Amino acid sequence: MSELVEGWPVWAVFAAFWLIALLRSNATYWAGRGLRAGGERSRLAERLDRPAVVRTEALVRRFGAPAVVLSFLTVGVQTLINAAAGALRMPLARYLPASALGSVLWATLYTSVGVALWEAVTGGRWWWLLVPVAVAGLVVGVTRWAQQRVPSGR
Repeated sequence: MSELVEGWPVWAVFAAFWLIALLRSNATYWAGRGLRAGGERSRLAERLDRPAVVRTEALVRRFGAPAVVLSFLTVGVQTLINAAAGALRMPLARYLPASALGSVLWATLYTSVGVALWEAVTGGRWWWLLVPVAVAGLVVGVTRWAQQRVPSGR
């Protein structure tokens, strides 16, 4: 990754990470909003009531915007919380500032620790990680495809 940002000023790396986080979180918010609205009337309805979804929505309902901000310091939970904020139709006047502030936290973390850790793990040769990521993606895709082909009676 350091080769990707080598020669960039720190502020530009930070700005790029901030924009990425902001775009991703808002896309997740709108996906959650759309899934909740359209999913209630589809085969997706049973998946919307899974325990993880119910717990996450309860967390966002209870803590609101601070839950969104702090979710940016986590891995995995961030997506669930942003989607839950959308599903619960958190007002944009609350969501957008929380998303912007959370994105600042995320960008700060990745601009400092993230780039250094990436360099330490990959030794500057990030491209070799593409192979296991591609293999993992292929395994997940084939597994999901196979599960859909099996009749539900089995």
